[in-house]
Amino acid sequence: MRVLYNFAIFLFGIVIQIMALFNHKIKLFVDGRRESFSKLMAAIESKDKTIWVHCASLGEFEQGRPIIEALSKATHKYKIILTFYSPSGFEVQKNYEFADVIAYLPIDSVSNAKKFIEICHPSMAIFVKYEFWPNMLKELERNAIPTILISGIFRKDQIFFKSYGAWMKIALGSFTHFFVQNKVSKRLLESIKLTNTTISGDTRFDRVASILNQDNNLNFLNDFTRDKIVMVSGSTWPIDEEYLIQYINQQQHENVRFIIAPHNINKKDIRKLQKAINIKTVLFSDGKPMPEAKVLIVDTVGLLTKIYSYADFAYVGGGFEKEGVHNVLEPAVFGIPLVIGPIYEKFEEAKDLVNLKGCLVANTNIELKSLFDSLIAEPKFRKRLGKITENYIQNNLGATKIILDYIYDKVADIS
Repeated sequence: MRVLYNFAIFLFGIVIQIMALFNHKIKLFVDGRRESFSKLMAAIESKDKTIWVHCASLGEFEQGRPIIEALSKATHKYKIILTFYSPSGFEVQKNYEFADVIAYLPIDSVSNAKKFIEICHPSMAIFVKYEFWPNMLKELERNAIPTILISGIFRKDQIFFKSYGAWMKIALGSFTHFFVQNKVSKRLLESIKLTNTTISGDTRFDRVASILNQDNNLNFLNDFTRDKIVMVSGSTWPIDEEYLIQYINQQQHENVRFIIAPHNINKKDIRKLQKAINIKTVLFSDGKPMPEAKVLIVDTVGLLTKIYSYADFAYVGGGFEKEGVHNVLEPAVFGIPLVIGPIYEKFEEAKDLVNLKGCLVANTNIELKSLFDSLIAEPKFRKRLGKITENYIQNNLGATKIILDYIYDKVADIS
């Protein structure tokens, strides 16, 4: 199987270069990797001590972030190497201040793995949640480099737990330790005789909790939201927006304000959204919202976590799309009720909040309307659900400390 895997990686390298001619995101994937080794060689000398953190994309980065920032603040003796697999992670965080060098992870060929480890020579490798690259893991093991997985989560349907997945089980055996989110993941690993596990929880809880300590004030929202019931819809997709438009256009409540932060901020799509809403709507880019406006469309990135702090309740988009709902933890940290669509089963935190009844699920636009009406009309209902989400965050803090204690024990002279 390893021979087939290496052949597939070889073919992938060829095919992806052809696809890059026709797709901008794939072009970023290919072009970024052409620079990876030169960027690493320019930043890392043979005498340097390093710690390597790898994230698939932006979501995994948010899980790795508390660890990266703690390590960066704790030591000046180690350089932090941060790699991404996806352009959606790298392009957003390529100037992240707490890493000394940020690069795309080279494609997982045998030669690339050897070259990468030779250049980076990390004292420890930290993989976040997913990403199990057999050649890279084998090279780390061959060089006796401690390798850990943080915020890991495993499902029974993954290849490791199938009869035909023996070669991938071997790859998992390269990890020195697994820090997993839940008991199910621990039991699954133990079923394939991997007992070097700790249930630490998810570092994202520590990450989102830190949002409460930042300055979340946005002057342009203060007048817009003052003495109003505020519904924030974050990371919305076209089908979410279709349902939101229907609801907003039927609104009779004078004391309600709506803020929509679309996942896609393409100018054409933003204007289309604005035009479809038949009550006074302004864009963030227009400047200060007009006094008579009832809807604000956020046509920029980077503000959503702060905007959630103004919400009385939040609708989190993506739950009507095949990939599923977006991040529910960012609004939950502010102790507000959540509403999502029906596709959320891949996301443990969404499932938890639904089971706890702090997050409400709408299967149709009719159910969505009913939930929105109830949340607008019943302040005690909002308060009760909001307390559930607040407690859920507080009860799941602490993963970062558990992982850092292990790292400090294993990596010499880190502080």
